[in-house]
Amino acid sequence: MAAAPVQPTTAGGWRRFACMMYEGVLLFAVVFLAGYLFDTLTQSRNALMLRHGRQIVLFGAIGLYFILCWRRGQTLPMKTWNIRLIDRDGDPPAVRRLLLRYLLVWPIPLLAAMLVQAASRATGYSSTDLLIVFAPFTLFIWTWFDRDKQFLHDRLLGTRLVNVPRNSSPPV
Repeated sequence: MAAAPVQPTTAGGWRRFACMMYEGVLLFAVVFLAGYLFDTLTQSRNALMLRHGRQIVLFGAIGLYFILCWRRGQTLPMKTWNIRLIDRDGDPPAVRRLLLRYLLVWPIPLLAAMLVQAASRATGYSSTDLLIVFAPFTLFIWTWFDRDKQFLHDRLLGTRLVNVPRNSSPPV
């Protein structure tokens, strides 16, 4: 009699938070390199030159980084914290689902950033803008209410961040 397959457990909130902080450090490098390449190719002299083009390039570079890493199941911080992204069947999600996941990550932090900007303008204190550093962490608010502690974008797409046993090899 074969044993039932063990369902992976959801990665804990603190580990996902630590992973997110580490991800921010790596994203600094991704943004720096993409920005440097953009500035070199366009001969931009300051950040306001070709601002919208720069934003599109950075959005694409960050998306490419995440989609390529998620396709294999993990980014470097996810490997460090033993977390893997899977779909309903336990496999790495399809590229289409990864693209949707990347796009669905953005609305909540962007809404939070707009609220920070509105608060800054309403109060007249430009130092209120510093609260924007909390915008990415608004993704966690949904996890407080979700029965499986999943992010909203993962709930909508049927993906999950799960614990991975140490020294396990990624699926091929």
